[in-house]
Amino acid sequence: MNRVQLKRSAILKMALSGSSEPLLQPEEEEEEEQEEGSKEPPFLFRAVRIATVVSLYWFISITMVFLNKYLLGSPSLRLDAPLFVTFYQCLVTVLTCKGLSLLASCCPSGYVDFPSIRLDLKVSRSVLPLSVVFIGMITFNNLCLKYVGVAFYNVGRSLTTVFNVLLSYLLLKQTTSLYALLACGVIIGGFWLGIDQEGAEGTLSWAGIIFGILASLCVSLNAIYTKKVLPAVDGSIWRLTFYNNINACVLFLPLLLLSNECSTLYHFDKLGNVNFWGMMTLSGLFGFAIGYVTGLQIKFTSPLTHNVSGTAKACAQTVLAVCYYEETKSFLWWTSNMMVLGGSFAYTWVKGLEMKKVQMEPPPKANEKNDAGV
Repeated sequence: MNRVQLKRSAILKMALSGSSEPLLQPEEEEEEEQEEGSKEPPFLFRAVRIATVVSLYWFISITMVFLNKYLLGSPSLRLDAPLFVTFYQCLVTVLTCKGLSLLASCCPSGYVDFPSIRLDLKVSRSVLPLSVVFIGMITFNNLCLKYVGVAFYNVGRSLTTVFNVLLSYLLLKQTTSLYALLACGVIIGGFWLGIDQEGAEGTLSWAGIIFGILASLCVSLNAIYTKKVLPAVDGSIWRLTFYNNINACVLFLPLLLLSNECSTLYHFDKLGNVNFWGMMTLSGLFGFAIGYVTGLQIKFTSPLTHNVSGTAKACAQTVLAVCYYEETKSFLWWTSNMMVLGGSFAYTWVKGLEMKKVQMEPPPKANEKNDAGV
């Protein structure tokens, strides 16, 4: 039972960090392959299962972005309260985690697989540094989406990979290969070209760009802090989700007061509208579900395939947004998107090849120097 929990925690840690590096030792991976190889399901069943999981990931991820855009910047809704929207999404996640925990304790063993969750103030304090970064990540993500269009959203927060490389070097002293750096250069070029084209079309929002950069930075920091904090919750990603969001709910309260959003909500004409609260709750449930389906996609494919799927999903999301909002974009605008997506795909592919090479080759001697660049 403990081994199953450890495997799931490893899968979800990869989902949260977006890493294509294995979290299990080669010996453990061989044991898993031997265990699963004897009872491997038929090819058709595996193909249908993978297609279902990938489709579910695409549907939840894309729908969540469009839903959040509606809540954050719809002219028909006219709700200027991004912090409250984010706070409510965190509250829904807390209640969902607690509800699933209670359901798992009441149901027969194996029917609902969810860890037991109870509030421990000591653990909550241990998770607090990550929660501060987590608040920045989800808040800046929503603020970026509020000020930029869905079609440009992927480009606006495209620097996560670049910050991953930069922070890995500054904080962890990990170097990056030349090919991976070239891929990052393509991403940066696409980012700047996208800004230039948004400006040329008169739709550029510098506030959205700044929030997108800050969101990318927080996503990278979130991955680093997550690895440090996971031992405090016994390696359970669901317990970490619970504590992260309950800390966020508490920390958001003074921010709501300082931002004057309470006054905005008081004068909001749809505050008693059932449909509005239904959309708000649905966005919170989708935010909870994206972590689950991300873990499923990694489990039934691989971290590399997950990253490739995420890149393809971003491309589909951009095309859908342009069609849905009936926008007309220039050739160079599309070029900027293709550069960001192509650079992200190239980086994922290079890191995947490097990972396989490390697995196949014996570890280097202590006196050997790493030939990789910064």
